[in-house]
Amino acid sequence: MRFSPIVAVVIAIVLLAGGCTRGGTVPTPPPGEDSAARAAAELAAGLAKKDVASVEFAGASSTEVNQELTALVAGMGPVNASVQVGQIDTQGDAATAQLKVNWSFAGVPTSWSYETTAQLVNEAGGWKSRWQPAIVQPDLDNSNRLSQRRLYPERGEVLGDGGIPIVTLQSVARIGVDKARVGADQAASSAARLARLIGVDVKSYVKRVRSAGSSAFVEAIVFRTTAPDRPSDSEVRAIPGALALQDQQMLAPNREFARPILGSVGEASKEIVDESDGTVVAGDQVGLSGLQRRYDAQLRGTPGVRVQLVARKTASTASPSPSPTSTSEPAVEPRTVFEVKPLAGKPLEITLLPYLQSLAEKTLAKTEPASAIVAIRPSDGAILAAANGAGTKGQSAATEGRFAPGSTFKIVTALALLRAGVAPSSELSCPAEVTVNGKNFRNYDDYPNDQLGRISLRTALAHSCNTAFIGQRDKLGEKDLATAAASLGVGVDYDVGFSSFFGSVPADKTETGRAAALIGQGKIEASPMAMAVVAASVAAGKSVLPHLVKGQEPESKAKALEADEADQLRSMMRNVVTSGSGRVLLSQDGPPIIAKTGTAEYGSSTPLKTHAWMIASQGDLAVAVFVNDGESGSKTAGPLLTKFLAGAR
Repeated sequence: MRFSPIVAVVIAIVLLAGGCTRGGTVPTPPPGEDSAARAAAELAAGLAKKDVASVEFAGASSTEVNQELTALVAGMGPVNASVQVGQIDTQGDAATAQLKVNWSFAGVPTSWSYETTAQLVNEAGGWKSRWQPAIVQPDLDNSNRLSQRRLYPERGEVLGDGGIPIVTLQSVARIGVDKARVGADQAASSAARLARLIGVDVKSYVKRVRSAGSSAFVEAIVFRTTAPDRPSDSEVRAIPGALALQDQQMLAPNREFARPILGSVGEASKEIVDESDGTVVAGDQVGLSGLQRRYDAQLRGTPGVRVQLVARKTASTASPSPSPTSTSEPAVEPRTVFEVKPLAGKPLEITLLPYLQSLAEKTLAKTEPASAIVAIRPSDGAILAAANGAGTKGQSAATEGRFAPGSTFKIVTALALLRAGVAPSSELSCPAEVTVNGKNFRNYDDYPNDQLGRISLRTALAHSCNTAFIGQRDKLGEKDLATAAASLGVGVDYDVGFSSFFGSVPADKTETGRAAALIGQGKIEASPMAMAVVAASVAAGKSVLPHLVKGQEPESKAKALEADEADQLRSMMRNVVTSGSGRVLLSQDGPPIIAKTGTAEYGSSTPLKTHAWMIASQGDLAVAVFVNDGESGSKTAGPLLTKFLAGAR
């Protein structure tokens, strides 16, 4: 059974008296005379505010009537209401006024409208209302009251590639304290014991329990039914008032599955309520982050409401009503007088492939620094996996991270050089180091000495010679590097329906900045997703852009990657595996692998820390592996990539 809190919103009052009291104004009677219209307008205003303390009544005090009204509508919560005064018929010192009542409920498309009749009487020149419960709602009498409950829709599923369910209904246990079962003092004590048992913050949970209503069930935590750390039902029941309620909830395969991407669902914050334009109220379950937040309106569905007549909580021993009163509470079965069914949310279709996502997360499980793996299908750009290691602390480094890509970016530089007339076989100079405007650039520590001197562009890429690429800087114009990057999916922003970073390739007018950019350093930044797109574009032989959400496939704005350019890049990246820094992948079974390693210095420590990268493509799968702090691309990212590709076959 699902326990849903009663909706809380703000009352709005609209008073219109047909021909007499429009816009809430009270007509001015002739001097020395009162009017039934004035009395009806005051009554309508009081009913709409749920406060008639200032309204005069015949045969009863305003205080008594106000208490009666409070009892009748307390169960409605502070929902939106409007009351209009309609036709008024006057016969001497008596009159009847038609009241048009409308209750609206946050996010519910249909409001509850009905009419009631108020009796008015002229006593000593002043018009007053005669109280009876039916003024509020025609079926109300001394035995019942109004009560409404928000009906929550079933949240939409999140479906992966091929319609495979990712986020779907699973059994859960909602654990909390039921204040209806214990006194106020005991409830606080039980809350503290329960918080310690399940490992939530004691102070904040006790505060929530104290502030909740006397009959509220105050949820502390939701466990998957099969969760190994879930306390047993007997442990929970040993605490007075504590309960474990069986329910169902939309959940991913496990708590950490693509969590930074998918996001989470929970109780609406005040900020979300305020931004919702009245469609969300306190207590609603909404998306709080990730895709669940961005597509919340689609996934959440439309709430409903049920209004019932229920038994009065206390007996009326003295009533201001002219109707007969009773001194004992009659048995009243709840009767529904208004109901709008909730409409289930619609599923969200994405491209993640559950087994590849799980494989990527398992591959990173023992990696302590921040890390990520992104896998893309080159044929259509679908993101099949976007995993983040524990070191990212819940952030989506895979799709949003901003890191220097290091030598993996040399694929971009190689394309720019190809377009500038440098062929894969063209000879370049690869010295041990080179100085640019006073800054010294050198190759990585274990660069093979036998590959120094005059080498081809193909060899420079295979062994990742920094100095050879930097030596070609004068062959490139100011925008050539950014243009090449865009052709490979890097450096141009696209709205792909989720939080993402495609990289940044800003122009740098300094000599040292231009030199650093050629080897993926300086101001160059990219996410693992962006570098996976580089590998995907080369593999596909065309400019590929990634997409995760069905219906949000972007179109490239860049100069297209030509087939012959892709052929040359593919050949050079294959050489990285067969004779260069990517030989760790050479023993892998399956279609030939193309790859590029990368190591990027960052920070200000001595020695500088290094990002470790490796990108590759095999068959219709392109992958980027990133480790924030590693020894090198081949030694740190390489083994992770090897493990992932082996498992993906």
